[in-house]
Amino acid sequence: MSRHILLMTGLLLGLMLAGCGTRDETGGASLAGKEMIVGTDIATDDITDFYYTEENINYDAFFQRYRFYVEDGKHIFFHETRERKDDYGPCTEEDTTLIGTIELDDEQWAQFCGLVSGGIVKAREESADSGGSGPWLFLYWTGDESKYQQFKFDSYGTEKKFVEFCLSLVSSED
Repeated sequence: MSRHILLMTGLLLGLMLAGCGTRDETGGASLAGKEMIVGTDIATDDITDFYYTEENINYDAFFQRYRFYVEDGKHIFFHETRERKDDYGPCTEEDTTLIGTIELDDEQWAQFCGLVSGGIVKAREESADSGGSGPWLFLYWTGDESKYQQFKFDSYGTEKKFVEFCLSLVSSED
């Protein structure tokens, strides 16, 4: 009798564990490991919003955000810099030292798309460096259904070119 109870308990435990996997709304497997490539799986014409944010709350605190987005069919670049020289953060709106919005021409938008093409987008996930200084990158596009947004450039070199591109847009605003 105890042998049958042990066997049934093991069988029930196995069935319960098999049913514990996460599923999305469509009944498919978890999205955690799926990656999509911009320019291949995600058309650059479908990009609606892109955020690049860095922050340091330690001494000489700063906050930097670059945003590219589409509004009323226009391609827009937004930037915001907050600084607390010789002080600690987090920076607030009162610490804003530079802010601006620029409507991009077709060439500038194409340059942005070229820089994010080849980058990888995956489902958001918590990580050990979530409390770090970043950068945190998120890309949104038509049809993403809020499943995939966490972005990673194809290389550090491309990320560096992206920041240089943003800086050139900021300096062209003058």
